[in-house]
Amino acid sequence: MLNWRLLWEYNVALLYGYYADDFTGSTDVLEQLAEGGVSAVLFLRVPDKALYQRFEGVKAIGIAGDSRSRSVSWMQDKLPQMFSVLQHAEVVHYKTCSTFDSSPTVGSIGKALEIGVDLLGGPAAIVVAAPHLGRYVAFGNLFAKANDTLYRIDRHPTMSCHPVTPMAEADLRLHLAEQTGRKISLLPLPDLHAENQQTQFESAGNNVDAILFDGVSADDLAATGALIANNNMHFAVGSSGLTRALVSQWRNRSLTEEDKIQAPASAVEQLLVLSGSCSPVTGEQIAVAKSKGYDAIPVDMTALTRDDAEERRLVAAALASLAAKKSCIIYSAQGPLSGQPEAAGEVLGATLGRIAKKVVQETGLKRILFAGGDTSSHGVAQLNADAMTWQAPIEVGAPLVKIHSLDTSIDGLEMVLKGGQMGQPNFFESVRCGRQLAE
Repeated sequence: MLNWRLLWEYNVALLYGYYADDFTGSTDVLEQLAEGGVSAVLFLRVPDKALYQRFEGVKAIGIAGDSRSRSVSWMQDKLPQMFSVLQHAEVVHYKTCSTFDSSPTVGSIGKALEIGVDLLGGPAAIVVAAPHLGRYVAFGNLFAKANDTLYRIDRHPTMSCHPVTPMAEADLRLHLAEQTGRKISLLPLPDLHAENQQTQFESAGNNVDAILFDGVSADDLAATGALIANNNMHFAVGSSGLTRALVSQWRNRSLTEEDKIQAPASAVEQLLVLSGSCSPVTGEQIAVAKSKGYDAIPVDMTALTRDDAEERRLVAAALASLAAKKSCIIYSAQGPLSGQPEAAGEVLGATLGRIAKKVVQETGLKRILFAGGDTSSHGVAQLNADAMTWQAPIEVGAPLVKIHSLDTSIDGLEMVLKGGQMGQPNFFESVRCGRQLAE
């Protein structure tokens, strides 16, 4: 077995290492690091010595994963290795979606917490709040925006009825209690900003495995980051809000570089979109793109699971669309499923990934977009890519990234990975144009 400590001979000052439970969330973290002046690379496989040396000198590394759609037994088998690879960083982050959706059997955040605490020590920090994404935690309860309306997560129009991991409980301690027996305390907003903040923190951390931090503002995240840093908390679970909290501390310690110039990317003539999302947000984005002349090609899920004829049909349709100088969307649903066959995440995502690779190799297309967390994770895995780096902002939480691969047909491909809830209605055109467009 490879001696993972070889990786750290090349960078003794690694600030941060993260494993993301899906690929969309992994690029969200890249964005936070880039904007904060922290050099970073996201690996798409566990890095060996040769791969790591291609990016030596970075201050943060990530590993993009798909544990959000995996079983508890899979997590028990795979996550210890992932955390071991990252353990020499100051903070090791198990990155979750800011909606925190998971279940006792699929994508169990509780199981990930157990594995991390056992390997890396506790108490762990749990930071789910991400105000920049419209996600807030108040007195332990999670709230999330949808179409500019704020909902408690168990009343959210999409996440409360997610087809795989519906959120039926807003109190995150109760939500996690269904997945783990570990003790989790809360540091509520009043204690987070109290004069005796450190005393309140120590009280919350007494004889527990993890501390959940409230957060509704950037100031709350800054206070959280200070407590994590000052108390040498090594392992953390949560959203990219945690990354923002840590960046504020690294700035205070003069450990960051100059902020990246937020210049837009150049536009491309055509875009290929591959969507496995059943979110109404993505559904509206598909409708808007259709109105702007995008070809939209629906996936026949029944045919897809029968044989490879449907995959061949979709490749041919995409090639025909691009040959006609149009942008193209291949999608499994336009909004909630409404009785349609449920899209099996791994099968659908892998298929869309193979389609993307064949189309890019055939046409030399420069930019693609994956929509949907599971779709992105399983789709990108088909591209034969080694790593990704941040390229430019598009919209908050969904930046443009660049693929690095020894496969010259894929190396340099630009890509956006969009969670189902992310982006304005005109998002697809924003990606094609390389910048956020006015509605």
